[in-house]
Amino acid sequence: MKTSVKDMSMQELDGFICDALKDKGIHVVLSGGSCVQIYSRGEYTSYDLDLINQYNEQFKKIQATMEELGFKEHNRYFTHADTPLFIEFPSGPLGVGDAPVEEIAEIDTEAGVLRLLTPTDCIKDRLAAYYHWDDEQCLQQAIWVAQQNNFDRDSVKQWSFKEGMEEKFLVFEKSVLQVL
Repeated sequence: MKTSVKDMSMQELDGFICDALKDKGIHVVLSGGSCVQIYSRGEYTSYDLDLINQYNEQFKKIQATMEELGFKEHNRYFTHADTPLFIEFPSGPLGVGDAPVEEIAEIDTEAGVLRLLTPTDCIKDRLAAYYHWDDEQCLQQAIWVAQQNNFDRDSVKQWSFKEGMEEKFLVFEKSVLQVL
């Protein structure tokens, strides 16, 4: 098992942190741009690892564990001298739009088990920013994830309609279908 942060890829660092926190009874799940980076096979790059505190454990426990791992807190991020990546712990509950996340994906790495959104929920996460804030970059990220992965199109469609975003869903669907 890798234990030197300096030698870890983004996925390995995520897995290392997920395991260290899980050992302390804290469950976190990767979301946001780093999920897009993984699922888009690098079409998008992120240096910000958003680990959602799934059950809203005490933040002091997260701080103590991160310090044990050699990270220092600066503003709301944790940084480490041996990596350009920075870690943030947005508060839960874990969800996309108004819907809770029910399934967590896992990727085994040499440094630990990375827990992350599924491709379907990653798409929903990106579409939520497009739907509610007109973030065109997030629409593109959702398209990249959809193009590179199997996902539950019906689930994304139903969720989109519950969010009241039928027209914007059709923009997403048309963009994905043009490439496939």
